Amino acid sequence: MNDIIGITMGDPVGVGPEITVKALAEMTPEQRAKTRVFGNLATLEAAQKVVGTSLDLSGLVEDLDVPGAPLPWGRLDPAAGDAAFRFIEAAVRAAEAGAIGCIVTAPINKAALNAAGHHYDGHTGLLRSLTAADSAFMLLASERLEVIHVSTHVSLKEAIGRVTPERVLDTIRAGHAHLRRIGIETPRIAVAGLNPHCGENGLFGNEDVEQIGPAIAQARDEGISVEGPISADTVYYRAYQGGFDLVIAQYHDQGHIPIKLVAFDTTVNVTVGLPIDRTSVDHGTAFDIAGTGKANHTNMNAAIAYARKLAAGRCQ
Repeated sequence: MNDIIGITMGDPVGVGPEITVKALAEMTPEQRAKTRVFGNLATLEAAQKVVGTSLDLSGLVEDLDVPGAPLPWGRLDPAAGDAAFRFIEAAVRAAEAGAIGCIVTAPINKAALNAAGHHYDGHTGLLRSLTAADSAFMLLASERLEVIHVSTHVSLKEAIGRVTPERVLDTIRAGHAHLRRIGIETPRIAVAGLNPHCGENGLFGNEDVEQIGPAIAQARDEGISVEGPISADTVYYRAYQGGFDLVIAQYHDQGHIPIKLVAFDTTVNVTVGLPIDRTSVDHGTAFDIAGTGKANHTNMNAAIAYARKLAAGRCQ
């Protein structure tokens, strides 16, 4: 496997360039030799001035043009959204060609991306489209809790509609396959319920029985160790205490809130189901502090570490 990782710089006016150069500065020379950055050199050099690093970036960066770079920090800009798209597209093509083993993405701004004419709900949908994958799933990984989502960046009303037996089963399968890949021979999976107390036998809705239950039964028939649906107000505690290796969350906030509570700075966003590997920070562009040098790169370091393990074929 190719153990070179490719970092996409993210939105040029957000904190992505800063956390990228901070992470690069902390790498050993050997690690930097196995790293490529897909971004804009002028922006990254401006970020170095902000954070106080002084690396020679010329040999590390796949330099893509950003008109007017460096752009003003912290201002939503369609030109920045378009640049962020092109950084990701270049990294995907490199991964597909085998030039890099895993992509690490710095944050993009969804409003800027869409203002530039790239109409996606975020990285996961964009990557699925660029790779022509049938589906893609957001998995959040931390030391003691892992969560994969049935749906992510949609309205709550739409998320409820996406809780179908087919989609829930596909999510279980994707999570199971990923955990097997990273060395868990028999993953223990829990499926969170959608309604309070899993609907309380229909008192609070029938989705848990009619939509989620059949998916769990089918997964069990396929030999997957899965329990549920389990009330969402208890399942994450049980998983955090070691009872499960993975929780299937039914929608964005149901999965994001518990894992960000217990591992805010170290949670890694992993896209599962693509023909290429991708990890990411689990935070946004933070326009309010962009250009100040204050951005914390702990999450970027965690995403890079996970990516190196994926690229090397070992995640234990």
